[in-house]
Amino acid sequence: MEEENQKQPKEAGKFIKIKKFTFIMGIFLVIFLTAGITTIALTFGDEKVESLAPDKHAEFEKLYSTYDKIKDDYYEEVDEEKLVDGAINGMIKSLDDPYSAYMDKKEASSFHESISSSFEGIGAEIQEQDGQIMVVSPIKGSPAEKAGVKPNDIILSVDGKSVEGLSSSEAVLKIRGEKGTKVDLSISRAGESEPIELTIKRDTIPIETVYAEMLDDGVAKIQVTSFSEHTVQELKTALEEMSKKDMKGLVLDLRGNPGGLLDQAIEMASLFIPNGKVVLQVEDRSGKKDVYKSENDGELKIPVVVLIDDGSASASEIVAAAVSESADIPLIGVKSFGKGTVQTAQDFEDGSNFKYTAAKWLTPEGNWIHKKGIKPDINVKLPDYASLPYISPDKELKASDSSSEVKAAEEMLKEAGHDPGKIDGFFDEATKNAVTAFQREQKIKETGTIKDDTTVKLMQVIREKILKNDTQVKKAVEVLKKEINK
Repeated sequence: MEEENQKQPKEAGKFIKIKKFTFIMGIFLVIFLTAGITTIALTFGDEKVESLAPDKHAEFEKLYSTYDKIKDDYYEEVDEEKLVDGAINGMIKSLDDPYSAYMDKKEASSFHESISSSFEGIGAEIQEQDGQIMVVSPIKGSPAEKAGVKPNDIILSVDGKSVEGLSSSEAVLKIRGEKGTKVDLSISRAGESEPIELTIKRDTIPIETVYAEMLDDGVAKIQVTSFSEHTVQELKTALEEMSKKDMKGLVLDLRGNPGGLLDQAIEMASLFIPNGKVVLQVEDRSGKKDVYKSENDGELKIPVVVLIDDGSASASEIVAAAVSESADIPLIGVKSFGKGTVQTAQDFEDGSNFKYTAAKWLTPEGNWIHKKGIKPDINVKLPDYASLPYISPDKELKASDSSSEVKAAEEMLKEAGHDPGKIDGFFDEATKNAVTAFQREQKIKETGTIKDDTTVKLMQVIREKILKNDTQVKKAVEVLKKEINK
């Protein structure tokens, strides 16, 4: 048909003259012939008609019938667009895959923002799992991280309303909001008997994904917090800056990195893997594998170690597995999250879209780490106080109170150098004396209670202690120094 449509008559500029009577009779003849053929086909040729116009989606008859019935007979007027959105959403939810989701126009816009620019919210990567909203990881420096949100936390409610049964994109819309506004989260955490109540002030979350600093003895630490459009370029810039400061070894920190764009992960891993070696394999449902290899035009000539933890997921796991298996770079920390699938997104003309799992990815050696995670070569945990829960500055803890927050405060006071007595979650006289001593040391009004500035300062002291006593970084530096001094 295309060839016929493209051909032009030899004399396209001339008119053909036909007598009026002949022309009219010709039209009648065509009409009669068409009507006759149609009648014969409908009367005797059911099978032929079906074969010429097959119903490709007969299985949707129930869906169409349900849609028509609701639209025509439901006791109230219905929003037809909402019905269609609900049908698509239900179809994707039936996959029982936390990484596949339908997004309406507003949700899709939020999704695109999260990988390409800054956005306003609390800064936490979440996913739906078994009908619950689980935190994959908070973004470095975000309000969520500062509030003490941890990987694997389950968000029970947002502003007092349950999020159970919501998709991750629906939950994101409830959690995000304008800078300066507050959101109340109720969180369930393993090891905690009661939900943790957090009030978090939203802020602008810049998609700056690479942070570099020089440590001692020529060791640089570069943290990559997620994989967005410009992450690899940011890393290259950071490597250049560290090289100018006489970098002799590198700690690549992928802790708390929830993942992101696949192409950025492949390109980043290639920076550390010799040219031609496998970065990863992507396998579709038929078993067909696409193998991605390093296209390294200048292999890094210094020793490298990589840090991972239970917040390292997806793209960060791709990088960790690739450098481990194809470049013998040691991994230090604790077992990673375990996300071994690849998603792709399909945009609709109205601005909505859906993302779905299109394949699974395998490590260079063909291992599938899904729901298993990657075990580090050297297992190193952070100190116990690094896992202490957040305490809301708005909540006052005072004498005779008994709660999990009081217990967390007692543990913080002890780590800050002030003995609260027995750590049992009961605010007794010894706890009050420790609080007063801490306030005196920090030059805060001595109230003997924990609220506002006292709470903020107490958590700040603990954060600083965690950074100063980062056992995973210390181990990484130790390993690198041995390599540098060989």
